[in-house]
Amino acid sequence: MTAIAIVDYGVGNVHSVQRALVRVGADARLTGDLDELERADGVVLPGVGAFAPALARLSERGLGRGIVELARRGKPVLGVCLGYQLMFEESTEHGRHQGLGLLRGRVVEVAGSERLPVIGWCRTVQTAASPLWDGIADRSYFYYVHSYAPESSQERVGCTAHAPAAAAARDNVMGTQFHPEKSGADGLRLYANFVAMCA
Repeated sequence: MTAIAIVDYGVGNVHSVQRALVRVGADARLTGDLDELERADGVVLPGVGAFAPALARLSERGLGRGIVELARRGKPVLGVCLGYQLMFEESTEHGRHQGLGLLRGRVVEVAGSERLPVIGWCRTVQTAASPLWDGIADRSYFYYVHSYAPESSQERVGCTAHAPAAAAARDNVMGTQFHPEKSGADGLRLYANFVAMCA
């Protein structure tokens, strides 16, 4: 069974991510231990909240540097929502903050929305081919909750009206602004696709 480590650093509803990964057949475990991240076949970095406090929590535990090193050595890493944002070079949320730098670009406040946060189901356009999309129709709906999002990135593989880089991927590093665990059958399929990449 494919082992997936879900980074547990005190930010976000990690249990719903774990349940979704177990449902698609992964041995999914919550952990804040670098050795467990090392042993896993793949790593999921979730998160809900603000960029700077989340990054500080990762840094306090040495997890940020650890995840970057694992990604550079080829381990598949999937960021979800805030965890996805943390993977970019910087964020402008409440000041300027340096991110993990695994994906190129920066995170900015959503423009053009009547209200923030953007909450609900949004049609997501697949802007480039990616194993994440295997078996998922273009323009499928996924569930979003966000006030900030990455700007259009060189690595983007999906977009919506309020998320120019709703999903991005570069080699073994990838992520989504939406919540696959809240996105029904297509969200589960995306997690299954990631698990397959880790196997």
